[in-house]
Amino acid sequence: MTKTILLATTAILFTAGGAVAQTAPAPQPTAEASQQGVLVFTPDFFAAQRPNTALDMVNRVPGFSVQDGDGSRGFEGAVGNILINGARPASKNDTGSSVLGRTLVAQVERIELVRGGAPGIDMQGYSVVVNVITKTQSSRESIVTGTAFLFEGGRDAANGSYQFTARDGDRIMGFTLSDGVSISDANGVGRVIRRRPDGTILRDEGYFNDQHGGGQGIRGNYANAFLGGKIDLTARIGQNDYSQWSRQDGPNILRENSFDEEGTSGELGAVFTRPVRTGLTSETRFIHEWSEFENASISNNRVGAVISPEQRFESTGESSETILRSLLRWERSSSMTVEAGGEVAYNMLSVDQAFLQGGVNVPLPSASITVEETRGEAFGKATWRVRPNLTVEGGLRLEASTISQSGDADLEKSFFFAKPRVQVTWTPMPQNQVRFRFERELGQLDFGDFAASAELSDDQVFGGNVDLEPEQRWISELVYERRFLGDGIVSIGYRHDEIIDVIDRLPLPGNLSATGNIGDGTLDQLAVNVVVPLDWSGFSGGQFQFRNTWNKTEVRDPTTGEIRPISQVRPSQPGFTLSQDITSWKINWSATYLASLRQFSYDPDQTSGFTGSDYFEGFVEYKPTPTLSVMVKVNIWNDFLVERTVFANRTPARPIDYVELRPIDPRTFWQIRVRKTF
Repeated sequence: MTKTILLATTAILFTAGGAVAQTAPAPQPTAEASQQGVLVFTPDFFAAQRPNTALDMVNRVPGFSVQDGDGSRGFEGAVGNILINGARPASKNDTGSSVLGRTLVAQVERIELVRGGAPGIDMQGYSVVVNVITKTQSSRESIVTGTAFLFEGGRDAANGSYQFTARDGDRIMGFTLSDGVSISDANGVGRVIRRRPDGTILRDEGYFNDQHGGGQGIRGNYANAFLGGKIDLTARIGQNDYSQWSRQDGPNILRENSFDEEGTSGELGAVFTRPVRTGLTSETRFIHEWSEFENASISNNRVGAVISPEQRFESTGESSETILRSLLRWERSSSMTVEAGGEVAYNMLSVDQAFLQGGVNVPLPSASITVEETRGEAFGKATWRVRPNLTVEGGLRLEASTISQSGDADLEKSFFFAKPRVQVTWTPMPQNQVRFRFERELGQLDFGDFAASAELSDDQVFGGNVDLEPEQRWISELVYERRFLGDGIVSIGYRHDEIIDVIDRLPLPGNLSATGNIGDGTLDQLAVNVVVPLDWSGFSGGQFQFRNTWNKTEVRDPTTGEIRPISQVRPSQPGFTLSQDITSWKINWSATYLASLRQFSYDPDQTSGFTGSDYFEGFVEYKPTPTLSVMVKVNIWNDFLVERTVFANRTPARPIDYVELRPIDPRTFWQIRVRKTF
């Protein structure tokens, strides 16, 4: 596993161009004659990049970014934008990218880029998905991967995996052994400077932080023909551990904070699909996940000869989710598909927590609590290709749920929501597409917000909130996409959300705060993605990309009554990427630059967040043979600043008590990965 601030958001952009030497033009994707919203990429499109796995190929599809879903409760709307042979994997945690990462290139027949919807394709709320069609043939495949993370001045780490897959017609079975690591690109050495509003320095101390952790797991997969249909099975079990610590020091001053966690988890998944009659298919899906965890946060401070009482926040708990989902998919004609079904789910979190100061227990709201949810959903949707250049998708989901709490707080609430959706995809002329989406989305509650929590390094203890309700969004989105020069693309999208019951921080009695509903808000978003092939300029195999999403959010602060942004939403994060494939050298390289980013939270007692600038990521990948890949990557972050503005009280004026700045020089780190397929 990998825990980062930027690594997950600065995806490397690949090209589909040629080589340094003069070569024939790269093969181009074709649009299905009956569906101009579907582009088909055959393996020869990717030949110049020498991919090893199906995931390498998907990462090269122009205008597509892999999303594996947010892992929230339930299945509908919580999974990713990758389909394999028209279906998603048997488990939410066995993601589409995981499946493609263990599928060799030789097994791929074609990749379909579905934009806006197509008959027989379950978009699951995405505007764009890929459908990877694999071959049916006998083979034995193994993939061995080893990666080293080398930090300048920090703790090095390494991970690895072995994946085996055996295919024999319809029967596919395999297993994965994995050893993961947890890293961060924002740890380093810096200072903590705390000032009063008049400039008086309260603290000027050195700062150091780091972390380590990982997890080991084993997963098995099996698929075969069964009772006139096909069954997919998967199971996983694993354990994980994680430690994070920080230190502030100065003359006769020492402040230390640490967090340690360990746990186990597992899952079972099954999908059974079967043709009922011509054009009518049934799909039944079962998923069960569980986990157990134990963690503790500890804070110790010494100033001169005065040693403050140790603060300790500890938590033990378990959680589980069980889903049963079934649907019927009717391909009424080549231009229309109708789908209807239902889903039932049970979710549970049981947690016991304690906050101690000097060994003395400090009572907290909802410190020990069990949260349970039973939920049922009925849904229907239809995709109609009105004509080859116009597709309409519409649907309605009806969700009813009951959330009950027991322990320190006893409460039960029931909810009912109707969630309509319509998406229209219009291709007025070749290489031009317009997509419009309107739907109501219902956010999934984080059960951890019902229980108490703490961030001792920032002097914050949060109470649990028993009155949480799901956040609702009415979403309107319009996207224009223009393709050019083969794999060039310009995409501009505008989105507006009317948000009901925004989930953010709110004040509680006793100078505590919690996560809760603070009122209605809005989101206005502009997303731009530009990819320009550079072969025309003489930079053979080269490509330039610019990508950014501008977010403007508004909500009324429950403490001050003033309009402010919604917490944890980045207003902007512009990224520039230059990359090239040099087939004669068997390498590809890329350089990504992020000029700036910013993310803040707005609590009743403080405003906190970080600002970063001048982030660089570069990599070179060498493939001496079709089965061997060696990749070297470097990450350099010039400036990273953590800020806290702490207020003296909770009056509407909220006078500032002090401002704390924590400039950090994040460690440069190198990543070396070797992957062998056979």
